[in-house]
Parts: sequence; C-alpha cells; structure tokens
Amino acid sequence: MAQISKDTKIGELLNIFPDSAPILMEIGMHCLGCPASQMETIEEAAMVHGIDSALLVEKLNAAMAAQQ
Repeated sequence: MAQISKDTKIGELLNIFPDSAPILMEIGMHCLGCPASQMETIEEAAMVHGIDSALLVEKLNAAMAAQQ
C-alpha cells in the first residue's frame, strides 16, 4: 500500500487514491482540477488553506487504509 506524506503532490495523491478528492473538497480545497495544484504538495496546499498538514495526511492515510 502506498503511503501518503506531506511531500506527496496533489496530482500524485489523486492518481494513487482518487477517493481523496471528496476529502479535500470537504475541507475547502476546491481547486483540485487546477493545473498548478497538481504540482503542489499536500503540505503547501494545507498551508494555503490554513489546515494542519499532519492531521490531513493522517486522515488521508486512514481513509486509504480503510478502503483496502
């Protein structure tokens, strides 16, 4: 199973775990289709949106593990 980290790029995250999109949208990250966001890391995106990147990574990994 792939492990998501704060350095995972949004584009990579969406490729390895497509079901992360609703999680990101739910916390206010509505720019997932923007080409610039595809190269942004989870940490960078979280900082822009005022979100704790460690908690976001934890939530994403837990959601991905629950699906497998």
